[in-house]
Amino acid sequence: MERIYLDHAATTPVDPRVVEAMLPYFTANFGNPSSIYQEGRAAKKAIEESREKVAEILGAADTREIIFTGSGSEADNLAITGVAWAYRKKGNHIITSAIEHPAVLETCKELEKHGFAVTYLPVDEYGLVAPEAVRDAITDRTILVSLMHANNEVGTIQPIAEISKIVRAKGVLLHTDAVQTAGSIPLQADELGVDLLSLSAHKFYGPKGVGVLYAKKGTRLHRLIHGGAQEGRLRAGTENVAGIVGLAKALELAAAGLEETVPRLAELRDYFINKIFSRIDHVKLNGHPTRRLPGNINVSFEFVEGESILLNLDLEGIAASSGSACTSGALEPSHVLLAMGLPHETAHGSVRFTIGKDNTKEQLDYVLGVLEETIARLRAISPLYREQRGRKEK
Repeated sequence: MERIYLDHAATTPVDPRVVEAMLPYFTANFGNPSSIYQEGRAAKKAIEESREKVAEILGAADTREIIFTGSGSEADNLAITGVAWAYRKKGNHIITSAIEHPAVLETCKELEKHGFAVTYLPVDEYGLVAPEAVRDAITDRTILVSLMHANNEVGTIQPIAEISKIVRAKGVLLHTDAVQTAGSIPLQADELGVDLLSLSAHKFYGPKGVGVLYAKKGTRLHRLIHGGAQEGRLRAGTENVAGIVGLAKALELAAAGLEETVPRLAELRDYFINKIFSRIDHVKLNGHPTRRLPGNINVSFEFVEGESILLNLDLEGIAASSGSACTSGALEPSHVLLAMGLPHETAHGSVRFTIGKDNTKEQLDYVLGVLEETIARLRAISPLYREQRGRKEK
């Protein structure tokens, strides 16, 4: 059997239709968008048509609300740091959660070094932020709330629309990292009620190295990259024309396919979860049981290490993850799972499977067989598991 890829939350293969749309901008239409001659104007036209397409899909009122960036992480940085310095005279307090992506958490930690105060809200056992906790944390010095739309590790979807009503009533700006939700569930900035929203193309079958920050009209931002006047003077540097075209095409395809894709992925997700629990004991599902992304399965297998599971799966042609791709090299257990209250040893045994549009039930059945054998083999040499069995036999 060919290799089975179940790590779509880390990245996705570029859709061939996206590649086809991008190709001309590497060769024939290679002009610099800032040039005034024909080749430059053609490149500029491609960018603006892509901006219009993205604005329409995200429910933006104005194409100028769409800022192309080099990644979702850069979009997060521009949103948080950009607001922090632009509104510094109004206040210095930022609210986020303990389970955010490192692009948000590390940015907030950096701002703390410069005199900003940050509140890191706790989450419940499912990874949910309580809207009431947001309300209680807001002070007269609060300038921004940044909460992810859905968690990249456990797939829990936050009540952003509900939180936005609270934040708006307090006159505070709201940013959401929606990197994981674009292409997975319906996503419109106006319906969510956010002021800023981050995306990354490679999460929805687009190219790596290009992202989007939606910034609602009237939201002030301090630029991060100084130089030319590109992207409304917010991101200097010659634009990645091919990447921007690819992002817009990928988002267009993802939006058009949502009605078919979401129920199919949710069905495969639930099938996989049910089979795991029926065939393997001492397993815990991480994240909310229903308020979760349609393709996300995050489970902890007690008495074994997640890294050992992943290595064994890889040898059998299966790609999965232990959590965020950005922290997969870390020896510490997931900060998300620890924030949800999991003990260190349970968090260490976690594996994330994220299903994509090309995965099949036959593939999942193969993975289940390999997973069952792998867990049994690893537990057979686990002193913790032998100790557990010994207690049960007494």
